[in-house]
Amino acid sequence: MRQILKLICGITVLSATISLKGVAQDLHFSQYFNAPLLVNPANTGFSPDGDYRLGVNYRNQWATVSNPYKTFSAFGDVQLFGDRFENGWVGVGGALLRDVAGTGNLTSTKGFGSIAYHQALGLGSLLSAGFNVGFVNKKVDFNKLTFDNQWNGKFFDISAPTGEPFVANQVNYTTLQAGINYALFPTEDIYLNVGLSVSNINSPKENFFDDGSADVTVPTRYTIFLNGSFRTSDAWIVNPNVYISKVSTATEVVGGVNAQRDLSGDGNTQLILGAYYRLNDAVIPMVGFQQNGYKLTFSYDATTSTLGQYNNNRGGYELSIIKQGIFDNSRGLKCPAVRF
Repeated sequence: MRQILKLICGITVLSATISLKGVAQDLHFSQYFNAPLLVNPANTGFSPDGDYRLGVNYRNQWATVSNPYKTFSAFGDVQLFGDRFENGWVGVGGALLRDVAGTGNLTSTKGFGSIAYHQALGLGSLLSAGFNVGFVNKKVDFNKLTFDNQWNGKFFDISAPTGEPFVANQVNYTTLQAGINYALFPTEDIYLNVGLSVSNINSPKENFFDDGSADVTVPTRYTIFLNGSFRTSDAWIVNPNVYISKVSTATEVVGGVNAQRDLSGDGNTQLILGAYYRLNDAVIPMVGFQQNGYKLTFSYDATTSTLGQYNNNRGGYELSIIKQGIFDNSRGLKCPAVRF
């Protein structure tokens, strides 16, 4: 039974990431709002509380099911030329992402640079557009996987040929992503934002097999983000948001709310509480703390799907650390937001 389960896990990892149809899952986080450049390149330089922003994200998923998925990212962006454009500025940034998953140590590494332009439209709205260029490397250790041709009736003989037409254990390609954001702030207590991004628009190829064995085009991914901020009192700001992503036949929907509690009277120190739900998958409670421009946030995915019977409803935990700062305190912040 253990050998059969190992075979199933190995095949599942391969089919989910390097299948003959070429469907590939981009790296993602439950705290999508704390990975802004990954969600939409138009978020580059869209940092409400500073001229620059630095962040790291770490996710450990399904630790109770054999080999867990481990995802890490680091990003940074900065606002430029705010003094050269009337009510506008340029954002420049970049990010690194790395994910290791499954028995075969399928490793995905991506690095990209992004640029965006932000322009105020009158006194109550802002339009942003951006794009990024990324380089992707994916590799897998086939020696750690077993295949149906290696089953001799009693056990898997790893010395036997796999029977699979592999030509390489890694692939490299370039990917392009573009996006737009529209923000509306009718009052100082209300802020609304909607964004759309499209990735893999250059139709890159991803294939570990012989050329021509299948359609290996990485499918286009569409992502929509809806966000709102409402100051309900002098001490509370409530932020509902929804994230929807679709690639090929797979759709991910995450929605919920987080709230900021002012602990210092000037917004410098805040407690963050929240709860989210990934449709048909997990409930995600969240807690965080912010002080002096640093924000630390922790969340946990509690599995609600049928996978819970295999992982004891223990999905995965996630940690993010973000730093925002100002180069010149004498200049006012251009990026709209609801603030304490």
